[in-house]
Amino acid sequence: MTKINDAEITFKSGREASLLRGHPWVFSGAVASVGGNPSDGEIVLARDAKGRALALGFFNRKTDISFRVLTRDCDKAVDADFWRARVNTAVQLRRTLLPSQTNAYRLINAEGDGFPGLIVDVYHNTMVVSITTAGMEKIRQSVIDALIEQIGPARIYEQSAGRSRSLEGLEERRRFIYGDDPKGAVRVMENGHAFDVDVVGGQKTGFFLDQRVNRETLGALSRGAEVLNCFCYTGAFSVYAAAGGAKKVVSLDISRSACAAASGHLRLNGFSSTAHPVIETDVFQYLRDMQESYDVIVLDPPAFAKSKRDVPKASRGYKDINMQAVKHLPRGGILATFSCSNFIEEDLFCKIVQGAARDARADLQLLATLTAGPDHPLALGHPEGRYLKGLLLRKV
Repeated sequence: MTKINDAEITFKSGREASLLRGHPWVFSGAVASVGGNPSDGEIVLARDAKGRALALGFFNRKTDISFRVLTRDCDKAVDADFWRARVNTAVQLRRTLLPSQTNAYRLINAEGDGFPGLIVDVYHNTMVVSITTAGMEKIRQSVIDALIEQIGPARIYEQSAGRSRSLEGLEERRRFIYGDDPKGAVRVMENGHAFDVDVVGGQKTGFFLDQRVNRETLGALSRGAEVLNCFCYTGAFSVYAAAGGAKKVVSLDISRSACAAASGHLRLNGFSSTAHPVIETDVFQYLRDMQESYDVIVLDPPAFAKSKRDVPKASRGYKDINMQAVKHLPRGGILATFSCSNFIEEDLFCKIVQGAARDARADLQLLATLTAGPDHPLALGHPEGRYLKGLLLRKV
């Protein structure tokens, strides 16, 4: 059954406009009435104020986002076959998109693939699943069954945690839910480079898969260059830079375990940690104290803004590191700077970096805007899904 007890919601007059423009969310203030007493996470039919059927989607009274679109075909049966077909579509897309010598990728990217609140990352034979909405929690087993059927992983680790899940009224779940527990890192290949991924204790689902294409771009710009990789985490940008022919790569991170992993990844891929040092340090202070210049600087910090109230402080942090980076670039030097904070919008990020350049008394040339790779597709009408913002800049 698609709807239980004929559950449906009706929007206030005119409040369906964003949905009609392709946005997949409707907020609680737009809902005029609820019929059929749906439980949190139940699939309901959404109607406009004139009673016209608009879409089927997940409903949750507990959250600001009350309705999440699943399909605009209101006669569609949202059952196990529906989810199996969506998984198959996601699988076929990745088979088209993925480069050779790559077995680590995002298989399902939430709304971008029609799965509100579901992230699925694949690391060779290991899959990591993250569920953050009550609706996806209700159909969890149907999706997991489809993933096992179509991908056949050796194991699945579920990492369903965080603020979004709490807001949906869900408890955290972190454990292996299928297959064995390998008790160690999973070795993956990305464009022929090897990395050991900790799916249990690592950041996000273990690795920053969204930066794959940007790492390729920076690697291609690194030949003969001296490169500074700030907030290096486990050193993926550093490996690509070294593989691209960098004369020297210096990697910085405040985390001892991240630095150890970065050094290990350089060695794993055949590069000397003497020629390409990894330094455990406070990146902010290091940039302020630094005397030397670098031909290429990468700024890929963790999310500085975890909520709207963090935006002013986060903006100051982004401006500080970008100003220091620009000061330490020669003319013609390249800066790749990123924000992965949902609450730092792209226009604001551009203004912050421009302000940093002004304070550094430098002019910057925009070479490209950078974002997540194509295995992280977005619904075109859902700009909130574009969390990763990057600028590829040249000092002139």
